[in-house]
Amino acid sequence: MPTTHQQPLGTPFSAASTAEDVTAGLDLSGKTALVTGGYSGLGLETTRALATAGARVIVPARRPAAARAALKEVPGCEVIPMDLADLDSVRTATARIRDSTDKLDLLMAVAGVMATPERRVGPGWEGQLATNHLGHFLLASELYPLLAAADGARVVVNSSAGHTLTDIRWHDPHFRTGYDKWLAYGQSKTANALFAVHLDTLGHPHGVRAFTLHPGKIITGLQREMTLQEQIDRGWVDEHGTVIGTDFKTPSQGAATGLWAATSPLLDHRGGLYLENCDIARVSALDEPMDDGGVRAYAIDPDSAARLWELSVAATGATPITR
Repeated sequence: MPTTHQQPLGTPFSAASTAEDVTAGLDLSGKTALVTGGYSGLGLETTRALATAGARVIVPARRPAAARAALKEVPGCEVIPMDLADLDSVRTATARIRDSTDKLDLLMAVAGVMATPERRVGPGWEGQLATNHLGHFLLASELYPLLAAADGARVVVNSSAGHTLTDIRWHDPHFRTGYDKWLAYGQSKTANALFAVHLDTLGHPHGVRAFTLHPGKIITGLQREMTLQEQIDRGWVDEHGTVIGTDFKTPSQGAATGLWAATSPLLDHRGGLYLENCDIARVSALDEPMDDGGVRAYAIDPDSAARLWELSVAATGATPITR
């Protein structure tokens, strides 16, 4: 995907647009969507908006009881136990999903972790890369036949401005030589973006298009691993935990770009793009501040995307997708 395609379109929406703005008047009756993290924060707003528009929504959840409680008043939702950090759990969930539906119109990869203490999962993988990328990679790979059967499916992967912190650390992706929680987070967000780029390349012939995005700065449960003092030091909240930053979005505003990616006709016949503020993002220079927006060229590079894909197939044992 040449970076020349990575140019804003100019849309009716903006950074201030909400989930309700983006989905107003949409009829998603007969559509089936899957939303990871769909019971809290941005994921909950996404689930609500899709269900309100008439979609059937499947919500895989590491805490299924909590998910059912959060979604008890949202119609058309089905909760399935799944832990993204446990690939056996992902395989069990995908088998159940394949048994319960014959197509999947939307896959929204919203769940994630941020700046966690060092954790090792599976065969010693770094936890943020495993949860944010490898779990979603396996999920989408195992559900790919359902996406291909939908005749126009979209996959939307939440990345972050955090991708600007680092490219993929090809020499040491699992931080065997020293852990840095922010670089690990940034790498996982770059991986999210590259995943969508190559999934779009493979999926395009089958009508499957993929997008990645920065939802904006939002205080949600994503910050749960950070201390209050860390958030104060970053200028996000005051000593009472109240948001003080002027550039923060509400959860509904944070969900808007993902919902726009999933439903906008402006994105028909497009894919493999990084989005922000309900539009296509521009390519940003390596020395630009993170909060200035845009996407680094390394996070949408097709060669890197293909390289990461092959590494991910080898790591997870996922069923290969062929064009």
